[in-house]
Amino acid sequence: MASTLFYNSMNLSAAVFSRTHFPIPINKDFPLEFSHCIHTDYHLRSRTRSGQKKCLTEVRATVASPTEVPSAPASTQPKKLRILVAGGGIGGLVFALAAKKKGFDVVVFEKDLSAVRGEGQYRGPIQIQSNALAALEAIDMDVAEEVMRVGCVTGDRINGLVDGVSGTWYVKFDTFTPAVERGLPVTRVISRIALQQILARAVGEEIIINDSNVVNFEDLGDKVNVILENGQRYEGDMLVGADGIWSKVRKNLFGLNEAVYSGYTCYTGIADFVPADINSVGYRVFLGHKQYFVSSDVGGGKMQWYAFHKESPGGVDGPNGKKERLLKIFEGWCDNVIDLLLTTEEDAILRRDIYDRTPILTWGKGHVTLLGDSVHAMQPNMGQGGCMAIEDGYQLALELDKAWKKSSETGIPVDVASSLRSYENSRRLRVAIIHGMARMAALMASTYKAYLGVGLGPLSFLTKFRIPHPGRVGGRVFIDKAMPLMLSWVLGGNSSKLEGRSPSCRLSDKASDQLRTWFEDDDALERAIDGEWYLIPCGQDNDASQLICLNRDEKNPCIIGSAPHGDVSGISIAIPKPQVSEMHARISYKDGAFYLTDLRSEHGTWIADIEGKRYRVPPNFPARFRPSDAIEIGSQKVAFRVKVMKSSPGSVEKEGILQAA
Repeated sequence: MASTLFYNSMNLSAAVFSRTHFPIPINKDFPLEFSHCIHTDYHLRSRTRSGQKKCLTEVRATVASPTEVPSAPASTQPKKLRILVAGGGIGGLVFALAAKKKGFDVVVFEKDLSAVRGEGQYRGPIQIQSNALAALEAIDMDVAEEVMRVGCVTGDRINGLVDGVSGTWYVKFDTFTPAVERGLPVTRVISRIALQQILARAVGEEIIINDSNVVNFEDLGDKVNVILENGQRYEGDMLVGADGIWSKVRKNLFGLNEAVYSGYTCYTGIADFVPADINSVGYRVFLGHKQYFVSSDVGGGKMQWYAFHKESPGGVDGPNGKKERLLKIFEGWCDNVIDLLLTTEEDAILRRDIYDRTPILTWGKGHVTLLGDSVHAMQPNMGQGGCMAIEDGYQLALELDKAWKKSSETGIPVDVASSLRSYENSRRLRVAIIHGMARMAALMASTYKAYLGVGLGPLSFLTKFRIPHPGRVGGRVFIDKAMPLMLSWVLGGNSSKLEGRSPSCRLSDKASDQLRTWFEDDDALERAIDGEWYLIPCGQDNDASQLICLNRDEKNPCIIGSAPHGDVSGISIAIPKPQVSEMHARISYKDGAFYLTDLRSEHGTWIADIEGKRYRVPPNFPARFRPSDAIEIGSQKVAFRVKVMKSSPGSVEKEGILQAA
């Protein structure tokens, strides 16, 4: 959903994906009942992106009993609302930051900060798209700048859907133009741990209370008491449930309502692998019947992937069995999928069943509301789950600030309940539409059928005729028409109405000047691949024991024959077989592509693609071959696989790939 901007100030493998400790000291021995904060205002000078300075109201903690609220001095305005937030994930922290910047008294209750510290189970990167980055800019420009600096840009390259078996493009997504047209930051991918650390530092240690699991609450009309798992209670003016898909706040608001199983289990992992097309492709969704696979660059020489498979929930893999099962599930798929699986360590693969929650009309009651996954958990297919939580946080803080300003002008107490209903009303429709899109994307991805006969059981023999499936053809027409409009609306968000953010914000992200050409021309995109081309011997009859790196010198082609050719300045491949002629075939390079020419051999030369299509190369006529094709020499099919790799095949991460090939 080009030039690649990698991490400028930190090595991803050492900083973003390492078990970096939370930089703010949290004293776990400090009594929980004395850790609540009462704010006093002071001013801090801060520099905006334009270089101008402005005053920001910040807060400093003092100690008080959790339910003891001192009266404001007579010489000052009445204190602002005390807001209690259940959950210190991305949504809860973004809202806490937004509320803090508005001057509100905020307390965040988090069950376990180890996820933020990086000590817990690895959770993988998250996509922050243009709409969410714009909301972060409106909340805190410095935080947004740090997120964009640490994140890996994917929106400056080609993204889209491809056929899982052949690897050919089905449709491409332009996420760059919608950002450029609105002056928005371009989509990034960032480690969840890194993002939460950035947010937690900005929110402040005095606001986040660790080891505090909210299990219940009492809405007293004008006040709300939260009840922790250890029995302790805290009082505030309102409560925000940002405690995830299994939210206890939601359960106590509306009763037990089970999440909806999507029908898919998801494996996810991080591979130390750099594809040869890393400079031109950001992320891809590989389509198949009842399964699909997603890969994304996350910077620092790493790729993140998700593998979705339709099955009943609750499945468990045997010891060290996840990788083996995935290789069986995706057997026969293109190299882009198999390479990622082969280069991922077993203990780096996680498995979880995918659930979401059907959108509801009412998000809260009285002085209690919900935010993010606790109210609208969605499937990850649009990459908008975290983005919607960020938008929620901005909007909720904005509505509360409007209510406070109205109260200050009229002298009437802040109408918390009405401000929460305004927040829900402003978010409900947009969230519901994107939630539906995510479900539809999963359905389309997993019901994709390249050819007539796929999934038809006894009629599956029809696939050998390679008749395009009508749904595939019709789906592409629909996507081509609808996708630009959908992306513009989703990524644009309400950026033009964001308070605190200039609509003509500086756009620092750049893309290759070939980006538009790559969208329109698959051949140009393939020629942009920046990697070494190898011939990998395959088959028991192949006497060649080593892989061959093809020469890009147009004047020195590679000659294939039954004996070495010392008079050839290029590479000479000797195959001492009866069906191989003395001068059998030639491999040449021109304008970014490789060509195979049969030199009037007796037994012929063939090219076969990954889908099984095979044709004989005409004598003395150059035929282009592509990555993953097989070159067959002679009638007994002495074969080589064509493999394109970014780095030397001698590196450790390539060993499994070469063995599998």
